[in-house]
Amino acid sequence: MSIDAGPANAQSAVIWSDDFLGYRWAPTHPMNPIRLALTMSLSESLGVLDGVSSIPPTAVDDRLLQTVHTASYLDAVRSASAVDDYVGGSSHVLERLFGLGSVDNPVFEGMHGAASVLVGGTMAAAAAIASGSVRRAVNIGGGMHHAMPGHAAGFCIYNDCAVAIRWLLEQGYDRIAYIDIDAHHGDGVQKVFAGDPRVLTVSLHQHPATLWPGSGWPEEVGEQDGRGSAVNIALMPETTDRLWLRAFNAIVPGVIENFRPQIIVSQCGVDSHFQDPLTDLSLTVDGQRAAIYAMRDLADKYSEGRWLAVGGGGYGIINVVPRSWTHLISAVTGADLSPDTVIDESWCAAAQAEARMLDETLRAEPVAVMTDGGQTDYLPWDGDGGGPLMDGITDAAQTRTDATIMATRRAVYPLCGLDPEDPRD
Repeated sequence: MSIDAGPANAQSAVIWSDDFLGYRWAPTHPMNPIRLALTMSLSESLGVLDGVSSIPPTAVDDRLLQTVHTASYLDAVRSASAVDDYVGGSSHVLERLFGLGSVDNPVFEGMHGAASVLVGGTMAAAAAIASGSVRRAVNIGGGMHHAMPGHAAGFCIYNDCAVAIRWLLEQGYDRIAYIDIDAHHGDGVQKVFAGDPRVLTVSLHQHPATLWPGSGWPEEVGEQDGRGSAVNIALMPETTDRLWLRAFNAIVPGVIENFRPQIIVSQCGVDSHFQDPLTDLSLTVDGQRAAIYAMRDLADKYSEGRWLAVGGGGYGIINVVPRSWTHLISAVTGADLSPDTVIDESWCAAAQAEARMLDETLRAEPVAVMTDGGQTDYLPWDGDGGGPLMDGITDAAQTRTDATIMATRRAVYPLCGLDPEDPRD
């Protein structure tokens, strides 16, 4: 089925509701929704939201959620949502069967409604693009990529990414590329679409031998009819901007060009930052910004500009998430903030006040500029021969990254009809 391209000058949309702030696991939980409010207030203070249409989340019903999740799981979430206070746990049955009540996923009042609103945000973004009214849309409240059909996982209750992709397939899209740059493997989305050749899932993440959930090995390439539709790039701890970008550009543009998606869905988790308290990658805000713009460029080149971006992980609540996702919103809206943009003192003061209310493990000083001074220039990978060493990069670090590149290319490229040894692919 052909997809209506919509008007060539279609604008962008930012999805927002204060209801997103209701997705709050527990007072000391690392996924604190204040990161969303700070992102929106920073974006507003820097003019990123000027003249941009804001769209509220759509209503979400069980029929839509059941395109990905089981009815029994929805019943369990709804039942657990009836608690009258944060409990930090629940029955062992709920935890064992549905992942609810664990340290990662403590039960909280109104959980079903709060999780549904996040799905509604990503659905609003998908619907705006599918209608042709916009080319790009962003929902920083989305990105709950770990949620499985029948259980919660990794701070995620309902998988908004998978639900939106399933809906887009129902609207007639038959080539959807999902690119996940969160430090954790995009396991939930990969699992849902592992056997579906219409959906290409690409995940760049910290190596599964070193970080939960322990999946995302290069050899995970999809199943049955979907073999070749899953691409996993597993990067070693302490991978920096230049090496991360070398790996991204050695693999992702080639598989995207080969797949020719009608739309790109990007999960833009920013827990890859060197200051993130839960992970071990070493990107800066500048590297994350470069990754965001690289995905936008791919959408412009191969998907007629159709780009649906969502949030995800990121636990540098004060000093990382607001800056990185303001760059994300800027990229979606076309405001294209310069990295050296100075942040208003009043925003920094407000962020500092919020930091004092956080658990001490999550406190940090706000940074007053939209850059970390990171280096985003890199030498492109030029084949299995190794090539010259990048300035300031150790031979061991570059060799590890190049081994990652080759492991992924050798696993999946032949299934796509591509030559793993040829850097032009």
